[in-house]
Amino acid sequence: MRISSRFAVLRRRARGRLTALLIGFGLLGAAAPGFAEPQKYLIDPDHLTVSFLVTHIGYAKTLGMFRKASGEFTFDEATGQLSNLRVVVDTDSVFTNHDKRDEHVRSKDFLNIKEFPEMSFTAARATRTGERNFEVPGELTLLGKTKPLTLTATWNKSDVYAIPAGPLKTKPYVIGVSARGSLKRSEYGMSYAVANGLVSDDIELLIELEASRQ
Repeated sequence: MRISSRFAVLRRRARGRLTALLIGFGLLGAAAPGFAEPQKYLIDPDHLTVSFLVTHIGYAKTLGMFRKASGEFTFDEATGQLSNLRVVVDTDSVFTNHDKRDEHVRSKDFLNIKEFPEMSFTAARATRTGERNFEVPGELTLLGKTKPLTLTATWNKSDVYAIPAGPLKTKPYVIGVSARGSLKRSEYGMSYAVANGLVSDDIELLIELEASRQ
């Protein structure tokens, strides 16, 4: 009887462990999507700045920007995985705070907006280099040429938007990002004033954005 009772206790304990294990797996399976779930984000054009710095004859840098741009991407906050990033810039929207210079930048010497009304940056992934720092290897298409371009990005903040937005006064979930990069414009065929040093070949890119989760 003692042996039978002992086996009965062991069986009950084994069933208890198995039940707990199955429940545990069930809970983990139900919770898994919450831990790693890519979300689509739409970049807010009203909070998107695509700007650049170019050196003028070595004296100082001129700051320019594009007033019209849009984009989207997919991001998983839990894993830091980025995909499907695409930013499209209207080249006609260039602004350097000088009308004649803007006209020249729009001409064939630089952006050639009539033939190439858009420029774009795309990326399929990102590499996490810190808790909120990333390297984003992608491709820039400018003047009809596509070349590799890597941005360094900082994930500044993610939260429910503090200020009501839109006609329904909704509060979207928003992510904020700062990104930087550099390129040589001559690699895209924009060689005007490079040889004589009037305008630098090296261009610094500065991107600030807010994007709403869809």
